[in-house]
Amino acid sequence: MKWKKIGDILIVDDNFTNSLDFKESTNKNSYLESIANKHKVKSIVKIDKISGQMREPSLSFLYGNESETIHKENYCLFNLDLSKVMWAKGNNQERFRIAKLVKKGETVLDMFAGIGYFSIPIGVHSQAEKIYSIEINPNSYHFLKRNIELNKINKKAGYERMNAILGDCRCEGPKYFADRILMGYVRTTHHFLKYAMESINDGGIIHYHETVPEKLIDSRPYERIKESAITAGKSEVEVLNIQYIKKYSPGVAHIVVDAKIYD
Repeated sequence: MKWKKIGDILIVDDNFTNSLDFKESTNKNSYLESIANKHKVKSIVKIDKISGQMREPSLSFLYGNESETIHKENYCLFNLDLSKVMWAKGNNQERFRIAKLVKKGETVLDMFAGIGYFSIPIGVHSQAEKIYSIEINPNSYHFLKRNIELNKINKKAGYERMNAILGDCRCEGPKYFADRILMGYVRTTHHFLKYAMESINDGGIIHYHETVPEKLIDSRPYERIKESAITAGKSEVEVLNIQYIKKYSPGVAHIVVDAKIYD
């Protein structure tokens, strides 16, 4: 990555801090100020790690001290504080792809909404009738609500088209039924499939994210979806598409399976 601009904040990684230009600069403050001026940002930060079920970031300031910003992507606005919530880098094309797949009149359930990474583009670009966005992290939930307002999703619809729901999707998800379910989480996403199966309508589509060894891309995700569907009493799983998102780690890919589920 080296760097990525989120709103008016520059996020850098080890490639930046290990670069010769950075290491050999005699005045780090002046060097960082020149980078900030070049990219027109107020802060330069390094995300040290993202941890726990809440996906909470730990960051270091290299320049400046402000971490809240408004980021624009695919004609959507995202208010966030990088010291409190994560930004899912590298998924922007997938967020737009999903928004364009949503059909007029659909009910959508986003099980891991975050600040609205997928929900907001759906609200802006699709004609979904109803969007339920569940988030367990109170900080992310705060910005999710803010982003619904910022993009005027409910105001333009004239009704509460998008609902932000604070809670665990294992408890909140089964309260709703949906034509399309987003499972934009990785590493342990398969543990939540049974709850998606409880909410999906007949012929509905689940967008299931998984981090999977590359040699198992064509088998393991489908097997997990199929097993969960059978357990839930579903009759058939039809894989519509397997979308490669990015390399997660050596030999491991982040993929999305678009699976149609039949009663």
